[in-house]
Amino acid sequence: MMRYVIILFIVFTFLNCKSESKATETNGRGLITKNAMVVSARKEASEIGIAILKKGGNAFDAMMATEMALAVCYPYAGNLGGGGFLVYRMADGTKGALDYREKAPLAATKNMYLDNNGDIVKHLSTVGSMSVGVPGTIAGIFKAQKKFGKLDVETVLNPVIALAKNGYIITEKQEKRIIKYDSIITAVNEKEILYNKNLKAGDRITNLNLANTLERIAKHGTDEFYTGETARKLVAYLQSKGSIITLEDLAKYEAIWRDPITFQYDDLTITSMSPPSSGGICLGQIMKMIEPFDLEDYGHNSLKTIQVMVEAEKRAYADRSYYLGDPDFIDIPVKTLISDIYLRDRMKRFSFDTPTPVDSISHGQIIGYESNETTHYSIVDQFGNSIAVTTTLNGGYGSKLYVDELGFFLNNEMDDFSSKPGEPNYYGLIGAEANSIAPEKRMLSSMTPTIVEKNGNLYMSVGTPGGSTIITSVLQTILNVHEFGLTMQEAVDAPRFHNQWLPDEIRLEPNSFNTKLKKQLEKLGYTINETRTPVIGKVDGILMLEDGTMEGGADHRGDDTAVGF
Repeated sequence: MMRYVIILFIVFTFLNCKSESKATETNGRGLITKNAMVVSARKEASEIGIAILKKGGNAFDAMMATEMALAVCYPYAGNLGGGGFLVYRMADGTKGALDYREKAPLAATKNMYLDNNGDIVKHLSTVGSMSVGVPGTIAGIFKAQKKFGKLDVETVLNPVIALAKNGYIITEKQEKRIIKYDSIITAVNEKEILYNKNLKAGDRITNLNLANTLERIAKHGTDEFYTGETARKLVAYLQSKGSIITLEDLAKYEAIWRDPITFQYDDLTITSMSPPSSGGICLGQIMKMIEPFDLEDYGHNSLKTIQVMVEAEKRAYADRSYYLGDPDFIDIPVKTLISDIYLRDRMKRFSFDTPTPVDSISHGQIIGYESNETTHYSIVDQFGNSIAVTTTLNGGYGSKLYVDELGFFLNNEMDDFSSKPGEPNYYGLIGAEANSIAPEKRMLSSMTPTIVEKNGNLYMSVGTPGGSTIITSVLQTILNVHEFGLTMQEAVDAPRFHNQWLPDEIRLEPNSFNTKLKKQLEKLGYTINETRTPVIGKVDGILMLEDGTMEGGADHRGDDTAVGF
């Protein structure tokens, strides 16, 4: 009898465990929808993007609506005063990329941030009017929507204008960010602005000046921002603050269609952003360097997996420093940098026994060489089109300059140039001559909006904010799904790590990796830093499932939300 009871107990426990496993698997999924999805940093922006799709718009109409909605309700990174990159895949498999990165003003000079001794003037490239690059966001969204969109611009922007007029609710995370930056924003603007420390979670905030700006843009298009009333007000404001940006700078700005970076990894075809973003090349380099290793066998975030990825990251970021910049100004050996032969040579000194010293890693030798605060959104529409868009002001609230009359912040993208080759920027990234400052040049970026195909079909749209950690966050998210079988939601929520060659350290998200693993890494000779980057990326992604539905992964590190139908 006792034996029978024990058998029943074992069977019951086994069934109960299976039941819990199924529940966990289900709970591990993000939002599942059949037709379309938008995943962005704010619920309001995702909802507006979906509303445009429900009106018959496509991914490019939803792009315009979502990006402008983020400018309203996520001013930390959403913007009119910044720039970004778009990677797209049409339903027929056609792919492309749009560069609407900011540019240096015509009056910019190579040494504009150095003093008479040749030393960097602290904060000049990161805060205030001299840190601002010529904005590209409005040019970008209008260029994409004009070429591919289905709806008229006023229909697309009307719900965004309504959001600015009617307001949105401040979240707890927003309250904390505003408090953190309040003193510097107030100092730079010499007054308290709309976004200030008195705002509390649960408060409703409206932005009527931004609504008025958007109404003019909806009516007059890009000309309004680059040559019209908005342009005149913007330049007058900037020059009153000591900026070198002129009306000519705005009038000459253009967004540019680019050929994206495309490469293979196992049975995946990965398409990501090309220079002046370093994202696609660095992502391709890292993935192709780690491809010969059996990560699935090593295990998710295991010692061996982290070693292989960190050592590949070191080499890619060293190449980034030397070779990458604006392709309109320098020749970049793209094919060689992501070629199998070159990358095998880059990894030939790798050993599981000891780290490769960073002072022994420089850029790779090419014979005949001819150089965090962002936001991302992913969209798949009901027609089968998909886009991945990353847009930014660079630092949180950009330059901290707020154009009160127009209702938006301005970027501090000039810091993404190499102010002085060999010196680190805001994100600790070392730059070289390839990314030095020149008039009308686009500064190097880490933004990595990415589309993934599997067996010729759409598989993923993914991207993230995070400055220099963008590339490695996108990398880990793709691998989390492909190598380790995580759901999209699990993949974006999983603990992340980062290495960027210099400084010589592995950044770990705090309280996310076990003590034994950290001690193993330190024993091998790696330096661990859990304080420099407490949040590594805020990934938003969409995964196509085998049954034809799609899963949204909205990162728990922010207020990110997936909405679909």
